[in-house]
Amino acid sequence: CVTLDVQAACRDTTVTQELLKEGFHRDLLVKVELGEDAGGCAVAAQVRLPPGIYVDPYELATLQQHNLTKAVLFPDVIDVEAPEYLARDVVLLLFLEPEARCSRCFRAAVPVHARYHRPAEGTGEASVVLESPEVLLCCCHSHPSAECWEPAEVDTPCSSDNTRPCQWHSPKHRPASEESMLRVPVGLREHNSLVCALTLLTTGLCSGLILAAACKYGHFS
Repeated sequence: CVTLDVQAACRDTTVTQELLKEGFHRDLLVKVELGEDAGGCAVAAQVRLPPGIYVDPYELATLQQHNLTKAVLFPDVIDVEAPEYLARDVVLLLFLEPEARCSRCFRAAVPVHARYHRPAEGTGEASVVLESPEVLLCCCHSHPSAECWEPAEVDTPCSSDNTRPCQWHSPKHRPASEESMLRVPVGLREHNSLVCALTLLTTGLCSGLILAAACKYGHFS
Protein backbone atom coordinates (compact mmCIF):
# COMPACT_ATOMS: atom_id res chain seq x y z
CA CYS A 1 0.00 0.00 0.00
CA VAL A 2 2.89 2.36 0.78
CA THR A 3 4.37 1.76 -2.69
CA LEU A 4 1.04 2.48 -4.34
CA ASP A 5 0.60 5.67 -2.31
CA VAL A 6 4.08 6.91 -3.29
CA GLN A 7 3.49 6.19 -6.96
CA ALA A 8 0.10 7.92 -6.80
CA ALA A 9 1.60 10.97 -5.07
CA CYS A 10 4.45 11.22 -7.60
CA ARG A 11 2.52 12.16 -10.66
CA ASP A 12 4.56 12.20 -13.86
CA THR A 13 6.38 15.35 -14.85
CA THR A 14 6.11 15.84 -18.61
CA VAL A 15 8.41 17.83 -20.84
CA THR A 16 8.03 18.77 -24.50
CA GLN A 17 10.28 20.72 -26.83
CA GLU A 18 9.67 22.28 -30.23
CA LEU A 19 11.94 23.79 -32.85
CA LEU A 20 10.11 26.80 -34.23
CA LYS A 21 10.74 28.62 -37.54
CA GLU A 22 12.66 27.21 -40.51
CA GLY A 23 16.23 27.19 -41.80
CA PHE A 24 19.46 27.56 -39.85
CA HIS A 25 18.08 29.96 -37.23
CA ARG A 26 15.39 28.55 -34.95
CA ASP A 27 13.75 29.05 -31.57
CA LEU A 28 13.85 26.16 -29.11
CA LEU A 29 10.65 26.14 -27.04
CA VAL A 30 10.61 23.98 -23.89
CA LYS A 31 7.41 23.34 -21.93
CA VAL A 32 7.18 21.48 -18.63
CA GLU A 33 4.19 20.34 -16.59
CA LEU A 34 5.18 19.26 -13.09
CA GLY A 35 3.51 16.41 -11.28
CA GLU A 36 3.03 18.66 -8.24
CA ASP A 37 2.87 22.37 -7.46
CA ALA A 38 6.32 23.99 -7.55
CA GLY A 39 5.62 25.97 -4.39
CA GLY A 40 7.83 28.93 -5.30
CA CYS A 41 10.74 26.76 -6.44
CA ALA A 42 12.81 27.55 -9.53
CA VAL A 43 12.19 25.26 -12.49
CA ALA A 44 14.73 24.70 -15.27
CA ALA A 45 15.37 22.43 -18.22
CA GLN A 46 18.85 21.08 -18.86
CA VAL A 47 19.35 20.59 -22.59
CA ARG A 48 22.38 18.91 -24.14
CA LEU A 49 23.03 20.51 -27.51
CA PRO A 50 24.96 18.27 -29.95
CA PRO A 51 27.77 19.73 -32.13
CA GLY A 52 25.35 20.45 -34.98
CA ILE A 53 23.45 23.14 -33.05
CA TYR A 54 24.47 25.95 -30.70
CA VAL A 55 23.34 28.99 -28.73
CA ASP A 56 25.14 32.25 -29.47
CA PRO A 57 26.47 33.49 -26.09
CA TYR A 58 26.52 37.12 -27.27
CA GLU A 59 22.91 36.93 -28.42
CA LEU A 60 21.97 35.22 -25.17
CA ALA A 61 23.65 37.97 -23.13
CA THR A 62 21.66 40.62 -25.03
CA LEU A 63 18.39 38.78 -24.43
CA GLN A 64 19.16 38.48 -20.73
CA GLN A 65 19.94 42.20 -20.48
CA HIS A 66 16.42 42.86 -21.79
CA ASN A 67 14.98 40.19 -19.45
CA LEU A 68 13.67 38.18 -22.44
CA THR A 69 15.22 34.89 -21.36
CA LYS A 70 17.36 33.42 -18.58
CA ALA A 71 19.90 30.70 -19.22
CA VAL A 72 23.41 29.47 -18.46
CA LEU A 73 25.78 27.81 -20.94
CA PHE A 74 28.42 25.18 -20.15
CA PRO A 75 31.02 26.00 -21.36
CA ASP A 76 30.28 29.71 -21.61
CA VAL A 77 32.83 30.24 -24.42
CA ILE A 78 31.58 28.95 -27.78
CA ASP A 79 33.11 29.21 -31.25
CA VAL A 80 30.10 30.32 -33.27
CA GLU A 81 32.04 30.06 -36.55
CA ALA A 82 33.13 26.41 -36.16
CA PRO A 83 31.53 23.81 -38.45
CA GLU A 84 29.73 20.81 -36.98
CA TYR A 85 32.70 18.44 -37.32
CA LEU A 86 34.99 20.77 -35.29
CA ALA A 87 32.46 21.69 -32.57
CA ARG A 88 31.56 19.91 -29.36
CA ASP A 89 28.51 19.37 -27.17
CA VAL A 90 27.16 22.28 -25.13
CA VAL A 91 24.91 22.08 -22.07
CA LEU A 92 22.16 24.70 -21.80
CA LEU A 93 20.43 25.31 -18.48
CA LEU A 94 17.25 27.16 -19.41
CA PHE A 95 15.28 28.77 -16.58
CA LEU A 96 11.54 28.40 -17.13
CA GLU A 97 8.81 30.92 -16.41
CA PRO A 98 5.42 29.94 -14.92
CA GLU A 99 2.34 30.05 -17.10
CA ALA A 100 -0.51 32.27 -15.93
CA ARG A 101 -3.36 29.73 -16.19
CA CYS A 102 -1.57 26.66 -14.84
CA SER A 103 0.28 26.57 -11.50
CA ARG A 104 2.26 23.46 -12.52
CA CYS A 105 3.12 24.62 -16.06
CA PHE A 106 6.34 26.36 -17.11
CA ARG A 107 7.88 27.37 -20.42
CA ALA A 108 10.78 29.24 -22.02
CA ALA A 109 12.28 29.78 -25.46
CA VAL A 110 15.81 30.50 -26.65
CA PRO A 111 17.28 31.11 -30.14
CA VAL A 112 19.41 28.25 -31.48
CA HIS A 113 21.45 28.04 -34.67
CA ALA A 114 22.49 25.13 -36.87
CA ARG A 115 26.15 24.72 -37.86
CA TYR A 116 27.46 23.98 -41.32
CA HIS A 117 28.03 20.27 -41.96
CA ARG A 118 30.32 18.34 -44.29
CA PRO A 119 28.95 17.68 -47.79
CA ALA A 120 26.99 14.44 -47.96
CA GLU A 121 26.67 11.83 -50.68
CA GLY A 122 23.28 11.16 -52.21
CA THR A 123 21.33 13.44 -49.84
CA GLY A 124 21.02 17.16 -49.37
CA GLU A 125 20.26 17.02 -45.64
CA ALA A 126 22.00 16.19 -42.38
CA SER A 127 20.08 15.26 -39.24
CA VAL A 128 20.75 16.77 -35.82
CA VAL A 129 19.10 14.86 -32.97
CA LEU A 130 18.13 16.91 -29.93
CA GLU A 131 17.56 14.75 -26.87
CA SER A 132 14.70 15.37 -24.47
CA PRO A 133 15.61 17.92 -21.76
CA GLU A 134 16.08 16.97 -18.12
CA VAL A 135 13.67 18.74 -15.77
CA LEU A 136 15.25 20.31 -12.68
CA LEU A 137 13.75 21.83 -9.54
CA CYS A 138 15.60 24.17 -7.16
CA CYS A 139 13.96 25.04 -3.84
CA CYS A 140 16.11 27.51 -1.94
CA HIS A 141 13.68 27.92 0.98
CA SER A 142 12.15 24.43 1.19
CA HIS A 143 12.73 20.83 0.15
CA PRO A 144 10.82 18.95 -2.56
CA SER A 145 9.21 15.61 -1.79
CA ALA A 146 11.92 12.97 -1.25
CA GLU A 147 9.63 10.33 -2.72
CA CYS A 148 9.26 12.21 -6.00
CA TRP A 149 12.55 14.09 -6.42
CA GLU A 150 16.21 13.16 -6.06
CA PRO A 151 19.35 15.36 -5.91
CA ALA A 152 20.86 16.19 -9.29
CA GLU A 153 24.53 16.90 -10.03
CA VAL A 154 24.14 20.45 -11.31
CA ASP A 155 26.67 23.01 -10.08
CA THR A 156 24.86 26.30 -10.73
CA PRO A 157 22.73 28.84 -8.79
CA CYS A 158 18.93 28.83 -8.67
CA SER A 159 18.76 31.66 -11.19
CA SER A 160 20.92 33.26 -13.85
CA ASP A 161 21.34 36.46 -11.78
CA ASN A 162 22.26 34.77 -8.49
CA THR A 163 25.77 33.67 -7.50
CA ARG A 164 24.83 31.54 -4.48
CA PRO A 165 24.93 27.78 -5.24
CA CYS A 166 21.75 25.78 -4.88
CA GLN A 167 20.80 22.11 -4.68
CA TRP A 168 18.90 21.05 -7.78
CA HIS A 169 16.60 18.01 -7.91
CA SER A 170 15.28 15.90 -10.77
CA PRO A 171 12.06 13.84 -10.86
CA LYS A 172 12.36 10.15 -10.05
CA HIS A 173 9.47 9.22 -12.32
CA ARG A 174 9.26 10.73 -15.78
CA PRO A 175 7.98 9.12 -18.97
CA ALA A 176 10.26 8.98 -21.99
CA SER A 177 9.81 11.97 -24.27
CA GLU A 178 10.42 12.00 -27.99
CA GLU A 179 13.60 13.44 -29.41
CA SER A 180 13.48 16.43 -31.72
CA MET A 181 15.04 16.25 -35.17
CA LEU A 182 16.60 19.21 -36.97
CA ARG A 183 17.31 18.74 -40.66
CA VAL A 184 20.14 20.92 -41.96
CA PRO A 185 20.73 21.54 -45.70
CA VAL A 186 24.18 20.35 -46.84
CA GLY A 187 26.09 20.28 -50.10
CA LEU A 188 26.46 17.16 -52.27
CA ARG A 189 29.87 15.55 -52.66
CA GLU A 190 29.25 14.87 -56.33
CA HIS A 191 29.07 18.64 -56.89
CA ASN A 192 32.59 19.25 -55.51
CA SER A 193 34.28 19.60 -58.90
CA LEU A 194 31.61 21.96 -60.23
CA VAL A 195 31.66 24.11 -57.08
CA CYS A 196 35.47 24.35 -57.09
CA ALA A 197 35.54 25.30 -60.78
CA LEU A 198 32.87 27.97 -60.40
CA THR A 199 34.54 29.34 -57.25
CA LEU A 200 37.92 29.57 -59.01
CA LEU A 201 36.35 31.20 -62.08
CA THR A 202 34.41 33.74 -59.98
CA THR A 203 37.48 34.56 -57.88
CA GLY A 204 39.60 35.11 -60.99
CA LEU A 205 36.95 37.27 -62.66
CA CYS A 206 36.43 39.46 -59.58
CA SER A 207 40.19 39.83 -59.06
CA GLY A 208 40.57 40.89 -62.69
CA LEU A 209 37.81 43.50 -62.39
CA ILE A 210 39.34 44.92 -59.21
CA LEU A 211 42.78 45.08 -60.83
CA ALA A 212 41.38 46.76 -63.95
CA ALA A 213 39.51 49.35 -61.87
CA ALA A 214 42.63 50.03 -59.82
CA CYS A 215 44.72 50.58 -62.96
CA LYS A 216 42.11 52.83 -64.55
CA TYR A 217 41.09 54.99 -61.57
CA GLY A 218 44.04 54.60 -59.22
CA HIS A 219 46.59 57.31 -58.62
CA PHE A 220 50.10 55.95 -58.37
CA SER A 221 53.07 58.12 -57.45
